Amino acid sequence: MSNLAVVGINWGDEGKGRMVDLFTDHYDVVVRYQGGGNAGHTVVNEKGKFALHLLPSGVFRKGVMNVLGNGVALDLENLCAEIEDLRSRGVDISPDNLRISERASILLPCHRDLDGLEEDRLAGLKYGSTKQGIAPFYSDKYRKKTVMAGDLFYPEALELHAREVLDWENLILKNVYGQEEISFDGFMEYLKKYGDALKPYICDTSALLSEAAEKGKNIMFEAQLGALRDLDMGIYPYTTSSNTLAAYAPIGAGVPGLKIDKVVGIVKAYSSCVGEGPFVSEWLGANGDALREAGAEYGAKTGRARRVGAFDAVATRYGIKMQGATSIALTKLDILSYMHSIPVCTQYSIGGKLTEDFPYPAALEKAKPVYENLPGWKCDISSVRRWEDLPENARRYVEYIEKSVGCRVEYISVGARREEYIHKEI
Repeated sequence: MSNLAVVGINWGDEGKGRMVDLFTDHYDVVVRYQGGGNAGHTVVNEKGKFALHLLPSGVFRKGVMNVLGNGVALDLENLCAEIEDLRSRGVDISPDNLRISERASILLPCHRDLDGLEEDRLAGLKYGSTKQGIAPFYSDKYRKKTVMAGDLFYPEALELHAREVLDWENLILKNVYGQEEISFDGFMEYLKKYGDALKPYICDTSALLSEAAEKGKNIMFEAQLGALRDLDMGIYPYTTSSNTLAAYAPIGAGVPGLKIDKVVGIVKAYSSCVGEGPFVSEWLGANGDALREAGAEYGAKTGRARRVGAFDAVATRYGIKMQGATSIALTKLDILSYMHSIPVCTQYSIGGKLTEDFPYPAALEKAKPVYENLPGWKCDISSVRRWEDLPENARRYVEYIEKSVGCRVEYISVGARREEYIHKEI
């Protein structure tokens, strides 16, 4: 048995879905353990290009069980739409390959409304929410003001919890934001419509995963976003509202006693970021535009342009430490092939002092990048499948990253498709 966590090292959008899709050939179960539909995992395979938002990235492999754990923000409406979209494109989704934890709390339409209302209220101080309801949802979850998926099987408990939740949501909508109240009948109709469609998938996934572990099955845990968006250890308050770290995986999956054997940290060969907050190595102007276009850096969920910049060794070292990464998968190395010289951010300058340590969030606002330039390779590497066949300068770039962040690169993606990668022995 082998348990693997695939996690983001930086701000998210590192290419986790692409790597999970690759790794699933060796795993029996894939579990999403936190987050909701506020980010997308892009997968390109023989069926086409897909942007997954809630579904685990193992849904494309036959024989793989996919699980949405108790730590997930369960958006019934968007999950139903995502399932139907994949089915229409020839991907089989059924209770035979997808299960939902009965302990997962349900993200409601009012959570999305409240998310947008709060971002509007914050105006220039906004946190960069995707307005998918994530912050209001997790806030309500910790207030114990949510309906859980398992409640759908218990009508009396469902009605009781629904009334409590609705009373709470209406208080906020009416008295804080001046909005109309939600009707109880409409609320219940929503739960019935989408809840009934997903009931066949809902079960005790803790028991399912425990049984899989006992039988020696290989389990993979898939994270959303990256270490710098973790609620506790990220660039607060410009974070998500859940824990994105590998250490949380067994808890968010409902098997807290399970041991993670390996943590593969996903890192882009350059930096990208969606949303607000400090981003020290950001490139603006023509350089940023060129890198954004080369890497097609637009959000899978929102379509908005990602902020881009040089590889940030300071932030990456911190992310590796927080995730406990045992190796790195370096994605999108091929995108840098157009560059004559490739800058790497090796230090920050804060108040005239140089540091290689990732600072407290408030100090990041004044941090300036210190760069070292490496020679580019100026040729297409998308057909390369062996480490020794990479151009010398491409190998030097990877080796420089390994040395600067203190973690070995095990996988290198040289294209978006499943087979376009190099396995570098460590």
